[in-house]
Order: sequence, then structure tokens, then C-alpha cells
Amino acid sequence: ISVYVDFVAHDGEAVYAVVGTVLHSFAFGFDPLSDKGMEGIDTFQTDRVARAVDKAEGMLAAMSDAVKRAGDRKSETRVAEFQTSVRDMLRTVENDPRDLTTARKYLTVYLQGARDATGKFADIYARARDGKAREDYFGLLDDLQENFTAKTRSLLNDDTTDLEVEIEVLRDRLKREGLRPEETR
Repeated sequence: ISVYVDFVAHDGEAVYAVVGTVLHSFAFGFDPLSDKGMEGIDTFQTDRVARAVDKAEGMLAAMSDAVKRAGDRKSETRVAEFQTSVRDMLRTVENDPRDLTTARKYLTVYLQGARDATGKFADIYARARDGKAREDYFGLLDDLQENFTAKTRSLLNDDTTDLEVEIEVLRDRLKREGLRPEETR
């Protein structure tokens, strides 16, 4: 009897360990940190968006660094206002990765141009405090900000249009099946 009790006491722990491992594997898989293939998530698209957002944020940071060289508080405030409109577009693209293709020109070409112009403006203004240069630079930021805001609005409207089309298609299907909206409520 003593041998049996000793066997159960030590091997019972092993049984619990094996059962625990099997249950854990069924619940979480063999690698709990691996992608579980969440439905509806396109990792390729989300990775593309993340890279684009990181790159854009890097350009915005470079703009902030550059405008500080100018030593002009008003210019720093104006750049921050422009950056807010860019970040609105970034949040819109993050919420709907399909918008990245449409917004790519803004987040690369136009944003790079703004970054480069900011660097040149900062160098000129730091040396000469040229009011004309600041006025021209602010005009550029105004134009860019208006375009970024309009494009962001356009992206949001496209999302609304997609919803309206989806609703219309579903209503048409219900009509073809002989159901009326009053009957479905």
C-alpha cells in the first residue's frame, strides 16, 4: 500500500501537469503569442498603414524640430496647427486602411514638401528675420492645411457613401424577396 500511495502522490502531480498542458494547448495553441487569425483583420493592410503613419509622424517631428531653429513662437504655433490637420488624416486612415491609397500622395509628397519648406524657412528666418519669408511660409501652410482638411473630409464622405450604397443594396434585396420595410420591423 505504501508503494501505491507513493506512486499516486508523485505521479498524480505528473497527471495534473499533462492534463494542464493539454488543456492549455487546446485553449491557446502551442504558441500563445502567435497570430490567432482574428477574422476581419487584414494584417497586411494594417502593417502598411502603421508604416505610413510612422513615416508621417517622423516628418511631423522633423518639422517641429526645424521650426524651433527659427526661434519664432508664432511659427511654431502655425506648424502645430498644420500638424493637427495632418494627424486628423492619419486617424482617418488608421480607422479605415482602404483610405491609405487615396491619402498616400498627401502623406508622402505633400508632407515631405512641407517638411523641406519648414527646414528652409527656419534657416532663412533664423538668420535674417525675414517677414516676407514668414508670410510666404504661412501662406504655404494655409494652402496645405486647407487641402489636407478637404481630403480628410472627402475620405470620411466616401465612408458615408459606402454605407449608403450598402443600405440601398440590402433594401433592394429585401424588396426582391417580397419583404417590405414595414414587415421587417
